[in-house]
Amino acid sequence: MIVIKIPKEDKENLVKRLQNYFYEERSEEIGDLAAEFLLDFMIKEMGPVIYNQAIDDSVKLVGQKMIAMEEDLQSIKQTMKRN
Repeated sequence: MIVIKIPKEDKENLVKRLQNYFYEERSEEIGDLAAEFLLDFMIKEMGPVIYNQAIDDSVKLVGQKMIAMEEDLQSIKQTMKRN
């Protein structure tokens, strides 16, 4: 399993955003610890799915770029003069 490390500042920002979400959408207040546990759970459970989708998207994009590069390279081939 891949461990997803989030920089401290980003994690703190996400915790605050979770707290804001709960307050605005559910009219509930959750503490820092509860929000951090929820974030950790979400990362553990959803992280691999999101990560794998990002890999699939990257593979598709790189494949498209490789096809375009091959077409560009083919287009600059020089023709040989025939006698």
